[in-house]
Amino acid sequence: MSIIIQVEELVKKYKNATTNAVDGVSFNVEKGEFFSMLGPNGAGKTTTLSILNTTLSPTSGKVKISGHDVYEESLDVKKEIGVIFQNPSLDLNLTAEENIRFHSVLYGFISFSPTFKGTPKKYQKKVHELASLVGIDKELSKPIKQFSGGMRRKLEIIIGLIHEPKILFLDEPTIGLDPLTRRNLWDYLFEIRKKGETTIFLTTHYLEEAESSDHVMIVNKGKIISFGTPEELKSDLIEESVVISCLNNSFLKEELVSQKYRFLGDGPFTVFIKEEDLQHFFQKIKSKLMLIKVQNPTLEQVYLKLIGNGHE
Repeated sequence: MSIIIQVEELVKKYKNATTNAVDGVSFNVEKGEFFSMLGPNGAGKTTTLSILNTTLSPTSGKVKISGHDVYEESLDVKKEIGVIFQNPSLDLNLTAEENIRFHSVLYGFISFSPTFKGTPKKYQKKVHELASLVGIDKELSKPIKQFSGGMRRKLEIIIGLIHEPKILFLDEPTIGLDPLTRRNLWDYLFEIRKKGETTIFLTTHYLEEAESSDHVMIVNKGKIISFGTPEELKSDLIEESVVISCLNNSFLKEELVSQKYRFLGDGPFTVFIKEEDLQHFFQKIKSKLMLIKVQNPTLEQVYLKLIGNGHE
């Protein structure tokens, strides 16, 4: 697969700052990939994302989007990308559809039209499709001054998706959304990945949203502290385990000790064992177990272990 986002030794230092907000970061994202960048507040996520989407210039380093330099060829980059910002960037004097139409013209998706009826049928169909997806189809003609924060967030999502971008930058995309809309959005995003070659670049504090990523990059204090597939990060940092218990936990404890299994607790017991070894493990245990709970590692566990071990 071809590289669509290329970042080499990226540095960003703000005026009068004593440290770099982004400090020598390098990574690649392949075409069609689902890529997640995680980290605490102040880690450099928003700065990195702002450079990638051309709203901020780097201090040094090389950043290319679809082969275009983000600093020298920003107009070419903007044609390739869609952005769902963490903070709304809407014109309060326009209706919801007028905001969508305005950005569609800026993206080059349609030519200017003073009315919705005068726009291409493809645009009209896409607007209704996305508005139905997020649940604001009946509010398209209303001024967004009347919109709640959650409704404005939904409008931002439509604007980010309307021109069918090759690369979609999602900055905390589901903040302020209800659970149903969150699920509908992710179902839609995964569907457009299947249909085409849309690349998704996500930053989020909802770590479960990154579980399906092809690659995860965890950053802190402007540096990359971990990089890999979700499974690689989990296997490197979190031990697989199973929680078990029975009516006679004293006897069960003796079994675990005699067979030299590593475990924690006095019942229930957390036994550290790989999933592929579970069948053999249960064959060796004579106690009648009343509780069996396989503990599958999560990205949240990886994140907390990294950020909690002196990186923050």
